[in-house]
Amino acid sequence: MKKNTENQEIEKKIIEVIDKIRPFLISDGGNIEFVKYEDGIAYVKMLGHCADCPMIDMTLKDGVEIAITSEIPEVIEVRNVE
Repeated sequence: MKKNTENQEIEKKIIEVIDKIRPFLISDGGNIEFVKYEDGIAYVKMLGHCADCPMIDMTLKDGVEIAITSEIPEVIEVRNVE
């Protein structure tokens, strides 16, 4: 049970960070959606222009991943789910 509650807290924190960075993605015609958190990895879905952008890897790793991992040490990686 403890792990489930822990994961719920981490998921809540991930969503809070995503909500902070979402306006920047929306201003470029994109968006982001939280999918799940599992084994230290946050799974997200890049939407809109972000989904088709050739810079998606840079946005994901240099933007989204850094924002999330710097605020939530339990998250070690962020992956895009297509």
